[in-house]
Amino acid sequence: MQHKWYVYLLRCSDESIYTGITTDVERRFREHVSGKAKGAKYTRSHPPVRVDAVIGAETRQEASRLEYAIKQMSRQEKEDLIKRVKTEHE
Repeated sequence: MQHKWYVYLLRCSDESIYTGITTDVERRFREHVSGKAKGAKYTRSHPPVRVDAVIGAETRQEASRLEYAIKQMSRQEKEDLIKRVKTEHE
């Protein structure tokens, strides 16, 4: 099934984890890497090095709720989520 929205977790150069939503993960990653205005303010000062996880959502509302829930997680919970998502896609 093709999802319309995606929640993505980026690993930044300082090992921090950035979470966002988009309809096109590759395009959004390029925008973050470029460091220009289209990238998030956070990733301009914490450059991303890779996409660690992508989770599909059917609607923007669903993606936004999931993004919020992930942003409330501790770092360890985010690391565990990344591991689970990677395992599901292997």
